[in-house]
Amino acid sequence: MSVEAVTQDETAAAGTAAESPAAEAPQVTEPVAAPSPAEQDSTGESGDTPPDQPVVESPKPKRGRPKATPSTAKKTRTVELTLTVTGTADGEWQAELKNGSKWVAKGLEIPAAAVSRAAKELHEDLSGPIDEVINAAREAQAAKVAQLEAELEAAKAALAELDV
Repeated sequence: MSVEAVTQDETAAAGTAAESPAAEAPQVTEPVAAPSPAEQDSTGESGDTPPDQPVVESPKPKRGRPKATPSTAKKTRTVELTLTVTGTADGEWQAELKNGSKWVAKGLEIPAAAVSRAAKELHEDLSGPIDEVINAAREAQAAKVAQLEAELEAAKAALAELDV
């Protein structure tokens, strides 16, 4: 009796399902597994293809470094100029200019005032240390002048004594 009841219940359910389209039985679908890394191509898309399209294998990657794509940036020519300015404690300044590996000018004497003006024009961080060196040289020269003036006065006094 239980077998017939199930059969009658199934028949009754099938009959009502055929009569009302809204009461259709849900279709069972199989779960789809996520594609494995081997099934994904280089674009990250899954390797699943519809059955009517053939599976195309990607070409074998070439060995070695990949070739660089040409740059769209404007290429500017750079010039390497090296200006070296050296100074002594006496306040003597020299300049040397080098273009790449070729000397353009060597040992050019530069006035301290010109070095100070150029440093101020270039950058404030450059002018501070250079002005300190120039001021120290100025003070040293002023002390030397005072010493030489004292020696001159002593030499004049010695000369005056000899004229008597």
